[in-house]
Amino acid sequence: MVSGVFIATAVVGAVGLFIGLFLGAAGMKFKVDVDEKEEAVLAVLPGNNCGGCGFAGCSGLAAAIAKGEAAVNACPVGGEAVGKKVAEIMGVEAEEGKRMAAFVACQGTCEKASLDYEYTGIEDCRMLSFVPNGGAKTCDYGCLGFGSCVKACPFDAIHVVDGVAVVDKDACKACGKCVAVCPKHLISLIPYDAKYMVACSSKDKGPVTMKACSAGCIGCTLCKRNCPADAVTIESFNATIDPEKCIGCGACAEKCPKKVIVEH
Repeated sequence: MVSGVFIATAVVGAVGLFIGLFLGAAGMKFKVDVDEKEEAVLAVLPGNNCGGCGFAGCSGLAAAIAKGEAAVNACPVGGEAVGKKVAEIMGVEAEEGKRMAAFVACQGTCEKASLDYEYTGIEDCRMLSFVPNGGAKTCDYGCLGFGSCVKACPFDAIHVVDGVAVVDKDACKACGKCVAVCPKHLISLIPYDAKYMVACSSKDKGPVTMKACSAGCIGCTLCKRNCPADAVTIESFNATIDPEKCIGCGACAEKCPKKVIVEH
């Protein structure tokens, strides 16, 4: 009886030893070498995995930085602070980065925008490409107001207010998810400290725009003619302000008859 216990114990011990040796050998054979710098970079990244850097999550960015395939300040969420930490790990100097924020080029609220019909259905902007005119609003370029961008934002930085998406630029991390999901291409990333922007994306002629929305750009060129810094251009009946040239004087906003130009 006692010898049977000893035999069973010896068998179990031998099996355990064999499995341990086998797993150890397999671990050595299939060991994946880990780049210490990559691990260190990953440790300082914020871990949001938002994809705003253009890579598949923070691990993808860390690998790219370690290989020299991405800038040390490529993380839009971490910003300058994280960029400096990554630069220190990589033994380089961080390039001066510029904080960005999302901007919605539309002011077509429920009061200002005309409707062709009342829409009842799935509240997802991307689905409205299947309905007449791409949505109920008369303006084919305006915000649809069903919040696909809101659902996509991982930082609660964008909300639909009175039928139009509005960005909280202080909460925005410039990950670009709202930019990618907007079917009307109304959202763009602009410098956080931009002074004035044109809050309209209409490409229609003035009379058509005025019938569709009381807050639409009519391409009158008054903003361009009164800009002392040559920061305004007019293309397809729509004004655009170059934030790099804009000196923030506000002359364009003051002269705009439709009050389409807003402070950012």
